[in-house]
Amino acid sequence: MGTISKELAEKIKTLPDTEKIELVDSILTQLDRPDPEIDRVWADEARKRWEAYKAGKVETVPYEQVMGKHRAR
Repeated sequence: MGTISKELAEKIKTLPDTEKIELVDSILTQLDRPDPEIDRVWADEARKRWEAYKAGKVETVPYEQVMGKHRAR
C-alpha cells in the first residue's frame, strides 16, 4: 500500500460505521458504470442461449425441481 493509501486507511478507520457505508457506496457507484462492450457480449450470449433453448439443444430443469431443491435447505 502506498503512503496515500495508508493515510486514507487510517482515516477511514476513525469514521463512524454509517460514514464508512456511505464511502463504500460512493466508491461502488463510481466503479459500477455500464460498459457497452460487456452489455453487448451478454446480449449475444443471452440470444444464443434463447435460440438453443427454443431449438431444444439444451437440457432444462423444471422450475418446481429447482425451487424444491432450494426450499429443502
